[in-house]
Amino acid sequence: MKNSYLNLLCFWCLLCLLIFPTLFCQASRPLSNPRLDNAYTAFQAWKRAIQSDPMEFTSNWSGPDVCNYSGVYCASAPDDPQITTVAGIDLNHGNIAGSLPEELGLLTDLALIHLNSNRFSGTIPESFNNLQLLYELDLSNNLFTGFFPSVILSLPSLKFLDLRFNQFEDSVPSALFDLKLDALFINDNKFRSSIPDNMGNSPVSVIVLANNVLDGSIPSSFTNMGGTLDEINLMSTGLSGSFPPDIDRLSLIVYDVGFNNLTGPLSENFGEIKTLEQLHVSHNKLSGNIPASICSLPRLLNFTYSNNYFSGDLPPCLKFLGNDYSQNCFLGRPSQRSTLECSSAPA
Repeated sequence: MKNSYLNLLCFWCLLCLLIFPTLFCQASRPLSNPRLDNAYTAFQAWKRAIQSDPMEFTSNWSGPDVCNYSGVYCASAPDDPQITTVAGIDLNHGNIAGSLPEELGLLTDLALIHLNSNRFSGTIPESFNNLQLLYELDLSNNLFTGFFPSVILSLPSLKFLDLRFNQFEDSVPSALFDLKLDALFINDNKFRSSIPDNMGNSPVSVIVLANNVLDGSIPSSFTNMGGTLDEINLMSTGLSGSFPPDIDRLSLIVYDVGFNNLTGPLSENFGEIKTLEQLHVSHNKLSGNIPASICSLPRLLNFTYSNNYFSGDLPPCLKFLGNDYSQNCFLGRPSQRSTLECSSAPA
């Protein structure tokens, strides 16, 4: 009797598995909802837009269980903790080639997108306008092209923006500095413009614009960033002109303006930035004495000033700071510019 019952139970189990297989698979994945359905549509469109995936990051991007896709992270929806939604994408260092489809705009609960070090190309979809909760966007070290992606300017929650090492071109929009960002990296692109006058509106703590063509002078509004700015890198951007006179309003830790065309003296006010640890002004056209106030900086670890037109006496503290004084106009020092060069130092 017992064996007959077990046999009958096994028969019905087998029949159910054959006829209703989804009933037995449902418990192994989150219950479907419209947001996950949209996510499935988005990821399938993205998979079709991928041309090469040598590390097979997207090899398991099949079936409706998007929360188990590699590089996809799900969480409770911010507006309803009972609903599961896609909150993040991290495909860093995947060496993936392809483009970003418009369907990614269906992922309206995304908080972060990390696509560092791939071979994605093309432009940023206008549908990113739907990602109103996006907090971090890292598209660095890819092959994106076109003008600065203006759709990014419509993301109210964005705090971290990294577009470095791509092929974006044309001008840097002034609206970028009105965003409430904490970190901004747009270095090593093909931007060609001056730095917008409203640069000082930005509340960033770190800003890196290096290795673009941003000719012109440092905007006077720059010193308005004193309350938040810790690090700025304007290296190799073609800047000219002199330092803002009230540079001491800043609380910088790193200040890098090397490999530009800056002229005039190094302001005495640098000695008032007591937080400064790294000061890089080498390969410019600066002249005059190096102010002794540099020696009063309690945290200064590195100061580079070679390849300028500095003259006079070196402050004694510089021997402790990697003292490369070459290609300046210091009397009695080796490896200096010629007398002719020094006599025609830029004003």
